[in-house]
Amino acid sequence: MSKIVATGKTIEDAVALGLARLGVSQDRVSVQVLSQPSRGFLGLFGVKEAKVELTLLPDGAGGETSVKEAPPSGTQAVPAKTVQVSHASVATQAAPAGTALAESPGTASLEGKDPYQEAITFLIETGQAMGLDISVEMEKGKDFTTLQISGAGLGLMIGRRGQTLDALQYLANIVANRYSDSYLRIVLDAENFRDRRKKTLEDLADRLAGRVLKTRKEIVLEPMPAAERKVIHAKLQSHGAVKTYSKGEEPNRRVVITPKSS
Repeated sequence: MSKIVATGKTIEDAVALGLARLGVSQDRVSVQVLSQPSRGFLGLFGVKEAKVELTLLPDGAGGETSVKEAPPSGTQAVPAKTVQVSHASVATQAAPAGTALAESPGTASLEGKDPYQEAITFLIETGQAMGLDISVEMEKGKDFTTLQISGAGLGLMIGRRGQTLDALQYLANIVANRYSDSYLRIVLDAENFRDRRKKTLEDLADRLAGRVLKTRKEIVLEPMPAAERKVIHAKLQSHGAVKTYSKGEEPNRRVVITPKSS
């Protein structure tokens, strides 16, 4: 059974980053809180980050998420108490007062509040806690709504290869869907990172396809989330001399580029 340890400024951040690395939804894991963030608004300025352990559940075991909280440091170790919560509220135990958490999709928890505005407010307050002055513009599409973040120093909110941005997107969706009676999908972007990342991946696909043609040997890429693997596959699907496929299990699933048979 696969398990990983993830850290973040808050319990929610740590869980979101862990889920992103595993490439699964909340109902597919059990979560044990190993350590709480020490202090600070939303935990962002704590002297110690939150640490959680995520364990993949066997197939068919989803529906509820087991959340275990480790005993405080300096106390006698006792068996961790297990609390069963709905998969949409994994971090309820550790969430600070006022933090918006999702209930089941399709259930309106608070009436009279705009779900997108609640998500925007969450992002702006999180940015302020990180020392950033940001603005958020909304663009509604047919299948999803894009929230575009603008401001200085956004690298902090984007993170390495967009990992922090993905975690914030996950949390923004939780916040918005708490205030909606139907499922909403939000895509979070900053400085057009999504387009730039897509272009980077497409260029990478072209370069590696050329190398495969030259060497006649397959190339295995590093592990990627599903959305990024999809970009590689789409770029090379009509290539006349190479083909792609994925292998491995999440979160270590990889794209393979190989020559087509003559």
